[in-house]
Amino acid sequence: MTSPATGQGRPSFVWAAPAFLFFAFFAILPMIVVVWLSFTSWDALSAPTWIGLDNWVKLGSDPILMESIKITLALTVFGWLIQTLIALPLGVWLARPGRSRATVGAVLFIPLLISSAGIGVLWGMLLDPNFGMAAIVGPWIGVPDGNFIGDPTLAFWVVVFVASWQFVPFHALLYQGATRQIPASLYEAAQLDGANYFQQFRAITIPQLKHTIVTSSVLMIVGSLTFFDLVLILTDGGPGTSTTTLPLHMYKQGFRAFDFGYASVLAVILLVLGTTVSVVLTRFTGFAKMESQRDGA
Repeated sequence: MTSPATGQGRPSFVWAAPAFLFFAFFAILPMIVVVWLSFTSWDALSAPTWIGLDNWVKLGSDPILMESIKITLALTVFGWLIQTLIALPLGVWLARPGRSRATVGAVLFIPLLISSAGIGVLWGMLLDPNFGMAAIVGPWIGVPDGNFIGDPTLAFWVVVFVASWQFVPFHALLYQGATRQIPASLYEAAQLDGANYFQQFRAITIPQLKHTIVTSSVLMIVGSLTFFDLVLILTDGGPGTSTTTLPLHMYKQGFRAFDFGYASVLAVILLVLGTTVSVVLTRFTGFAKMESQRDGA
C-alpha cells in the first residue's frame, strides 16, 4: 500500500517473515508440543503413549501443587514490592550527576554480570552455617546457629533477598535512564514555586516514570513466575517443600521423576498463569498505550 503523503509503501510481510518464523519455531511450536505431551505418558526414553486426561486428573492428588503455586505467587508479590521500593529511588538517585553516584552505580551493577547459577553458588557458600558468613552474622540478628536456609520460613525470605539483590540493579538501570529523560524545566519550575525535593519527587518524578514503573513491574512479575535456576541451586526447594516454586516442581517431576507427561501439565498451568498475568497487567495498567509522558518538553 502506498501512502499518498509520502509516496512510500508500507513494508511487505516478507520483512517480518524471519521474525515470525523464529517465534513460531521456538515459541509456538514448543507450546503445542507441551500441550500434546500433557495427554501422554513419557519417560524420555521410550515413545510417548497417549493416556488422555490421566495426567490432568492427577492434579487433584498432587500434594505439592497448591503449595508450589502459593510460594510462586508469594515470591512474585514480595519480590515486586521489595525490588520496586529499592530500585525506583535508587535509579532516581543514580540519575543525578556526580562522581560518587557513578562509582556506586558501577559497583551495584556487578550482579548483572553474574549468572543466576553463579549467584546461587556464591550465596550458598556465604549462607553455609558451618563455613560461611551466616555463622558470624546469624547470632547478631537472632539466628544463633546461622542456618538460614535450614529454616522453612527463613529460607523463603533468603530466596526473596537474593533474588532482589540480583535484579534490583537491572530495574534501577531502567529508572535511571527514564529519570534522565524527564525535562529539567519541570524541576526548575517546581523550584521557583518553592517545592522541596520530596514534593518534586511525588509531583513530578513519579508521574513521569509511570510507564517505566509499569514496564519494570511487568518484567519483574512475569520473570518471578518463571523463577527457577537460583532456587534450584540455593535451596533445591527445601527445607522440605518450603521454597518449591511451580517451575521447580515441574523440573523435579520431569527430570527427577521422569514423568514428563505430568511435568507438561504443570508447564501448561505455568503458561496459562503467566499469560493471564501478562494480559491483565498490559490491559489494566496502560502498558499497551505507552504515550509519551514528557509533558512540557
